[in-house]
Amino acid sequence: VVFQAVFNLLIPDHAADAFSPPRPVTQGPWDALVERLLGGLGRWDAEHFVFIAERGYLLEHNCAFLPLFPLCLRALAGLLPWASHLQPRSRLLLSAALLNALLAPLAAAALLGLGRAVLRQPRQAFLAALLFSVSPAGVFMAAAYSESAFAFLAFSAMWQLEQGHSWLSTLLFSLASGARANGLINAGFVLYARGKRFALQLQLGSASPRRLPWLGKQLLSLASSAALACAGIFLPFALFQYYAYLRFCGPGTDLGQAVPEPLLQLARDKGYRVAGVAGEKPPWCSQRFPLVYSYIQDTYWNVGFLRYFELRQIPNFLLALPVTLLGSWAAWTYISTNPRHCLTLGLERSKSEERGKARDGFCGPAVFVYVVHSTALLLFGFSCMHVQVLTRFLSSSSPILYWFTAYLLQEHEPLLWSTGTDNPTSGKPLRGKPHSSRGKGTSDNPIVRLLLNWRSITPLSKSILGFFLGYWLLGLILHCNFLPWT
Repeated sequence: VVFQAVFNLLIPDHAADAFSPPRPVTQGPWDALVERLLGGLGRWDAEHFVFIAERGYLLEHNCAFLPLFPLCLRALAGLLPWASHLQPRSRLLLSAALLNALLAPLAAAALLGLGRAVLRQPRQAFLAALLFSVSPAGVFMAAAYSESAFAFLAFSAMWQLEQGHSWLSTLLFSLASGARANGLINAGFVLYARGKRFALQLQLGSASPRRLPWLGKQLLSLASSAALACAGIFLPFALFQYYAYLRFCGPGTDLGQAVPEPLLQLARDKGYRVAGVAGEKPPWCSQRFPLVYSYIQDTYWNVGFLRYFELRQIPNFLLALPVTLLGSWAAWTYISTNPRHCLTLGLERSKSEERGKARDGFCGPAVFVYVVHSTALLLFGFSCMHVQVLTRFLSSSSPILYWFTAYLLQEHEPLLWSTGTDNPTSGKPLRGKPHSSRGKGTSDNPIVRLLLNWRSITPLSKSILGFFLGYWLLGLILHCNFLPWT
């Protein structure tokens, strides 16, 4: 937050062709202060979230942004009585800064708990959570975006599912699908968990002829509970599509509020469709399944299969290259290490699992479903989305980016193998090591340790930390000044 305020002060804003609703001409001194300190958190898509929180879904293309995060902003802004003298935008920017300052650390804590449950290597899980704290998508975790909220809900839901709390995880997954549309794919975790449990019952000898009626009941119960859980996950998204239909397609729609003339003029200039304004109904209203979300992605942002594969988009593909390489490398590493486990979709218990000696860490059997989820998101994002958003898309949706980089650092960085006070490769004393007089439970921060000993770490470690911290810093410089970094 401090860095974005400094960069926003030193670097003039770029005149980007982005959504920018009209604002009051006059500002009080406190509004000017909030804009100066937090204005960098309200760039690009954040303008949509803040606008929705203030005025609701007044413009059709705002419906590409799901309602959970704007609702949270609006609720928190109403709970700040000492900010009542601020204009709505200032209150909402302040709410976004406070909300994400809470949600981002909670997401890191949820990732830590999930990593301990899945990886069963506390040090690797801790290192992954630290890497999340300097995520290459860090600017979006602080800005008025839904990334922190989605990461917290998704990682918490995965963690609860690993602990066997299936209905609590379904509730959290459901809330996540009210924050971002890619939360719908998280239904796969619920289906896989139930399918794996049933497959395990079959492998434990439950398929004898005497048990077939019981197995039939189990299968019916499994199918019904899975269908109910998936319906719960899809419900927020479906309800929002119905709300948008009533808002923009209903006969005689009346907003019950006056739309300011500057906003109407902006809509006329940009071709935005305004709810409640007489005119031809949107074409998506007459579809068999009227989905405003897919229509907006197609019409306003030209999102579709291979549509972004143009020569002029090469810089954006280069921007997404590091996370694409890491995601592909993670999938290849896991598949090549566990070919049989992947061919059987992780549903067959290996002998090592039966003996309780299954591999721990990133290449362990429990990571399979997360690798599948990450790879599916990577393929979809690379082929169908604006590829420059791939970094924040994966960083806020999947733990694999952090688990795999933590695994690489632990496997290939000798400095992290050391338990003494000297560097095993150079013999030079390490900086950032815990002093022997500290308490027994005290440990140092491995990321800080690597940075303090930058010259002696491996090229791979430098590449990983350079990517994370470089994108973290560049995001603050560029995004907060309306420069291309979305």
